[in-house]
Amino acid sequence: MRVVGGDHPSRSARRLAAVSDEALVAGMAARDEQSAAVFVRRYERRVFGLALAMLGDAALAQDVAQEALVRAWRHAAVFDPARAPVASWLLTIARNLAIDALRLRRSVPLAGDELARLGGGDRESDRALDVALSIPGLHAALAGLPPEQRRALVLAHAYGYTAAEIGRIEQIPLGTAKTRIRSGMAKLRVSMAGEADR
Repeated sequence: MRVVGGDHPSRSARRLAAVSDEALVAGMAARDEQSAAVFVRRYERRVFGLALAMLGDAALAQDVAQEALVRAWRHAAVFDPARAPVASWLLTIARNLAIDALRLRRSVPLAGDELARLGGGDRESDRALDVALSIPGLHAALAGLPPEQRRALVLAHAYGYTAAEIGRIEQIPLGTAKTRIRSGMAKLRVSMAGEADR
């Protein structure tokens, strides 16, 4: 699969741009590279945004996004629209890869049950995350936060975890979790207000 499409999409690729997500995944399952190119163009920013919000490292987020899109290509044949919408399926792949990347970077690994809970968002969480990632300037504002504050905010506001749950996931005291959420929100508000003034 060539993830990067050409500069001038063909007529069939332009026609595919209006096709449903499910039809694009079916095309990828049939190994249609044009379907894959349109799918990548449709989702690459959202997948990268999720990875960046979770990891705070653009280069690592790019690697995670690339791998998520490649896995979608490889596993398109097993996609089941009855289980989840395409966006949730793809973002779950990306989220799981980002969690794996975070786990590799941590000095103290996450416990298996905590890792499972962190990787298993429900549809409401997926929708909240989709909406949040579509806000202009949010990616840059999140990237400007210290990694521990960024993780606390994503866990609290995108996935709905309480400060106590974040404390257990991050293996930090409850007070520290609350401080990270509060400080991160304050910095995010200032950054987003500056973005709105531009």
